[in-house]
Amino acid sequence: MGGRLFMMAALPENSLSASPAASGAAQKPLIDLILDVLDDAKAEETVSVDIAGKSSLADHMVVTSGRSHRHVAAVADQLITALRDNGYGKPRVEGLPHADWVLVDAGDVIVHIFRPEVREFYNIEKMWQADFSADQH
Repeated sequence: MGGRLFMMAALPENSLSASPAASGAAQKPLIDLILDVLDDAKAEETVSVDIAGKSSLADHMVVTSGRSHRHVAAVADQLITALRDNGYGKPRVEGLPHADWVLVDAGDVIVHIFRPEVREFYNIEKMWQADFSADQH
């Protein structure tokens, strides 16, 4: 996963729906749905980082932890199911077979689910929380 982490290819238009509003039903915003699902799945130390303006990849990045390989996989599965069930389509998923670090690309929100040791090693939320100014070289 290392070098490919933030290099997501363009997705086909029908693979992800940016908004489930087409059905006409008022739905929970994507970021709120994701945070609620992670809480329900007992994910730990969840951090949401607003990356709008810092990256064209997404508006938010969420970083969270599972207690073990099995918990990381279960959190990812629960999130994928909730996204589908709530009209957000099938997200792109990487890393699920090993469950050390699972990336769930839900379109406007990218979710990273780590085992604690792996999260500590990469510490990606610190990088994205830095205040980048356009004047810096």
